[in-house]
Amino acid sequence: MSLNLLPEKREQGKQEFAVEVGRQINRRDFMKGLLAGTAAIPVSAALYYGYDKFHGEPVRAALIGCGDQGGVLVGEHNPEYLRFVAVCDIRPYNLRRIFEGEGRAPRWGLVRKYGSHARKEIEVFHDYHEMLEKRKDIQAVVIAVPLHLHAKIAIDCLRAGKHVFCEKLMAWNVRQCKEMIRAARETDRVLAIGHQRHYNLLYAYAYELIRAGTLGVIKHIRALWHRNQTWPVLERDRDGKLRPKVENNQPVLRDSWRPEIRDEDLNYAPLLEKLTYYGYRNLNELVRWRLYLRTGGGLMAELGSHQLDACSIFLGKVHPLAVTAIGGKHFFQDDREVEDHVYCIYEFPGQNYYERDDKGQIVYELRQGRKVPKVNDDNDVVVVTYSSICTNAFEPYGECVMGTRGTLIVEREQEAMFFPEADPNARQSGSAVTTVQVTQGAANKPAVDSSASEPRAELLRRGQGALPNPVSRGYREELEHFAFCVKMWEDREVKPEERPWPRCHGEVAMADAIIALTANVAMRGAEGTGPRRIEFQPEWFDPMNLDALPDPHVKEYGPPFE
Repeated sequence: MSLNLLPEKREQGKQEFAVEVGRQINRRDFMKGLLAGTAAIPVSAALYYGYDKFHGEPVRAALIGCGDQGGVLVGEHNPEYLRFVAVCDIRPYNLRRIFEGEGRAPRWGLVRKYGSHARKEIEVFHDYHEMLEKRKDIQAVVIAVPLHLHAKIAIDCLRAGKHVFCEKLMAWNVRQCKEMIRAARETDRVLAIGHQRHYNLLYAYAYELIRAGTLGVIKHIRALWHRNQTWPVLERDRDGKLRPKVENNQPVLRDSWRPEIRDEDLNYAPLLEKLTYYGYRNLNELVRWRLYLRTGGGLMAELGSHQLDACSIFLGKVHPLAVTAIGGKHFFQDDREVEDHVYCIYEFPGQNYYERDDKGQIVYELRQGRKVPKVNDDNDVVVVTYSSICTNAFEPYGECVMGTRGTLIVEREQEAMFFPEADPNARQSGSAVTTVQVTQGAANKPAVDSSASEPRAELLRRGQGALPNPVSRGYREELEHFAFCVKMWEDREVKPEERPWPRCHGEVAMADAIIALTANVAMRGAEGTGPRRIEFQPEWFDPMNLDALPDPHVKEYGPPFE
């Protein structure tokens, strides 16, 4: 992401980020409280995100989908908050792996997480309908199945009275997202979606710096997730020599979206007999579901949605104005239907794009009978570029936020660096640091903000004490907070208006899905059209309007498991 900066430059950027975090601790009372009086104490994510340990037993949960992401969630979850009492998957290989794990982080497996008794105490199911019928004691379900199954399974679980945590992308199309939100409202259940960056403290602090004006005026964000999947898989021949593996006269490449089909699944007759019932045309489509349009959402759903979510967080969770995108099968010559390279340009509203009141809230007006944001300056646009390719991994994945006063880089969800712009008016001030910058004041009027002089060493100490070490990507925290929300929602003494909400609840996650899926429409075109620019419409983001969709042309393949 940082074009492979030299080690000393990276260290400089990390120290500058820590200094600015320390400066915000000085300014913001709530950030001061995070340190509990000393910079030597690691920050509690629970304190930052507004939850704490609850009393009594952990939330009883079931895992539906025991593949790659299910393994991550099992490995990262905290059994003091949420405890799995049942697992469900149609693949024998996945069910074995969820117990045994992979012997390394994050997929440790249930046996390592709970002990050897896990196999006896955690019930195994192949059909989630049977599980819901038999295990009435389950309070919540964690869903980590292929994308096209998210909506159907989530809605069935909500209607069965279960709280739902569903992996991202929220659903296969936008209408399904809206149906999930409606089902959660009708059943009065918690619905959380697994965009883990909402619970990563690095992103939280990065947003605090942006909100404080440390970066100045932001006009461009560059995000990418590049991988190199062109390397062959090697295997030993009869003579013990390593040679490229070949299938159907073609070399097998290290493509994570085309995993090996295991003998355990190939030889399990009940699975093969019911593939159609489960919604699949064949076993290949089940195991390699990310490659096909009817089961997956391509690179924008699997990777881009994470990073556009981050960019939206940086900009205050505003909805984009437009997207232009191109993509295609530019490398792989196989049966996949989704793109292996995508390139997107998003236009987001800047701070002054919309008119705002004295509290900084967007002002709305009625236009043709619809309530829409009132535009103040349509030239104030932030351009966000995103690319995902499969033929080069020179740069780590991440986001680079560029402002008039500095550049912020977040890499691999693990490191944050800040590089201030060189001030031509600056003078050396010894060991004390005084900054002057232009920020947004009341009614969006520019205001000059001067920090109190503070020794740099003290700011660095406070900032480094506040930063998490090691950095959590947020999986553990999102499941802890989900469990906390479930407990509060089931507590009859908690009034409905006082219930806590997940940071990535249905409406937030639907917006992320709209951002990602609209790029797919722009790339693929609709009804014979080619790549194009699409403007986002406010009514798309209304969960109650089932007819306002960015992808109404997308063919519904019909819900599985009927």
